[in-house]
Amino acid sequence: MISTRGRYALRVMIDLAEQKKDSYIPLKDIAERQGISKKYLEIIVKSLVEGGMLAGVSGKGGGYQLCRKPKEYSVGEILELMEGTLSSVACLEDPDYECPRRENCQTLPMWTEFDQMVHDFFYKKTLADLLK
Repeated sequence: MISTRGRYALRVMIDLAEQKKDSYIPLKDIAERQGISKKYLEIIVKSLVEGGMLAGVSGKGGGYQLCRKPKEYSVGEILELMEGTLSSVACLEDPDYECPRRENCQTLPMWTEFDQMVHDFFYKKTLADLLK
């Protein structure tokens, strides 16, 4: 399940993509437009800045802006930054996880196929696709 962190991160990214490209947008403006608490958005944008998705400037005239063009962001990379892995089961989430049933697991191929479909779906969608 995608948490509010992931969903709100997408909303922030879409909001910024809709603004003037050369200006920094104050977080309070994003919070008002999106109907999300500024305090909660501070946590989200901090992760987005640390992950190289956003640039932030403090002080007068400060705020946030995208680091790249909307078409250069995949939804998958944004969600994985905020959520961690999108794997459906523990044995696929951690490559070092050693399941004693791995060799005989009849459901592993299904989970592997499902995870690949989820990955492909989110990585084929870009931020620009969500703007349309």
